[in-house]
Amino acid sequence: MFENLSEKLERSFKLLKGQGRITEINVAETLKEVRRALVDADVNYKTAKTFVDTVKKKALGRDVLTAIEPGQLMVKIVHDELAELMGGENAPLTLTGKPAIILMSGLQGSGKTTFTAKLAKKLKAEKNLRVLLVAGDVYRPAAIDQLKVLAESIGTEVYSEEGVKDPVGIATRAVNYAKQNPFDVVIIDTAGRLAVDEEMMNEIEAIKKAVNPGEILFVVDAMTGQDAVNTAKAFNERLDFGGVVLTKLDGDTRGGAAISIRSVVNKPIKFIGTGESVDGIDTFHPERMADRILGMGDIVTLVEKAQAQFDEREAEELAKKMKRNQFNFNDFLKQIQQVKKMGNIKDLAAMIPGMGKALKDVDIDNNAFKGIEAMIGSMTPYEREHPECIKGSRVQRIAKGSGTQVQEVHRLIKQFEQIRKMMHAVTNMGPNPAAMMTKMRQMRRRR
Repeated sequence: MFENLSEKLERSFKLLKGQGRITEINVAETLKEVRRALVDADVNYKTAKTFVDTVKKKALGRDVLTAIEPGQLMVKIVHDELAELMGGENAPLTLTGKPAIILMSGLQGSGKTTFTAKLAKKLKAEKNLRVLLVAGDVYRPAAIDQLKVLAESIGTEVYSEEGVKDPVGIATRAVNYAKQNPFDVVIIDTAGRLAVDEEMMNEIEAIKKAVNPGEILFVVDAMTGQDAVNTAKAFNERLDFGGVVLTKLDGDTRGGAAISIRSVVNKPIKFIGTGESVDGIDTFHPERMADRILGMGDIVTLVEKAQAQFDEREAEELAKKMKRNQFNFNDFLKQIQQVKKMGNIKDLAAMIPGMGKALKDVDIDNNAFKGIEAMIGSMTPYEREHPECIKGSRVQRIAKGSGTQVQEVHRLIKQFEQIRKMMHAVTNMGPNPAAMMTKMRQMRRRR
């Protein structure tokens, strides 16, 4: 995400290295490179120019703060302006009415149907809301089946009418059904086209008029760059939507749509879609996104992802086991599975400040845990509970059963023992991890 833009911005800031003061001469050269980096990242040219002019006004003539070099001061100014350009602060989802109605809009192929399920899972998991999904795309082959499969995976009901080609009627009847079987939220998936056309716009306008949604979200593929911004503009003129969803942002090394769309359409980005799994959804935070663009990581989002998989009762039990040095392969396997649920491993690592640049040319396979899981799966229940017994013929049997080499099993056991010793030492040094995580969660709620 933003790989190319981050590199070019970093190079432009180096032009100020060693300077004692930001002046009109040295700032002009730096900002020329910043503007070029933004345009290369597919940021709208007018947006890029206005952004650079604003940064220039704020930067010129400012004395360097104590122990801060001009390059660092410029990074701070650019960071703050990037965050402001993308909306300044998080824009919450509007959930009004009983039930709250959310209408999804966007072109075909933008990831609208998949995101509908992602949002349903998020609302169900985080707010404990009962969500009804509505299959309103009656034209695309298998669209209804796709939504049903996704809904089944998250335990959510779908309202659909087989063979009916009346999306306005389907949406209206779905809302009535939701009122009778009290659902908290109704999310209506709608049909898209390969390009903006009058028929599609008329249809979705009719659905809006019929169900009066409290929230309309426009879903767009971030990898289409300026086309995404132009499409958003066209939809907004007809629908006056409440927020934007950028999908496939994890595959876009440029990031132009994320930076431009707020200033051009004057509507906030509310969510980003990352990956294809139903867990691949993040609330959009402009300041955190500015951190990522400037290679500063995003440790807050990383902690939130960990907390989403965190069970306080299980963590208390795990902490006790670690303290008694009883952490075993069952516990290890559970931890691996929780990490995998958090998302792409390389993307997670890049949220740690400084790691994004370090991992630039490193290929981290998201199936990296498969061999470990296979080896643990080949152990007997007794072996998982008592790792110290795995020697000799047991090692050979585990290697054969998992399709790995004996050396790999030995390496796993050695690494596991090192992890167990480290966990035992850490839990005996201070507060247990569960207590620490609980405190972090309480602090986040108070903010």
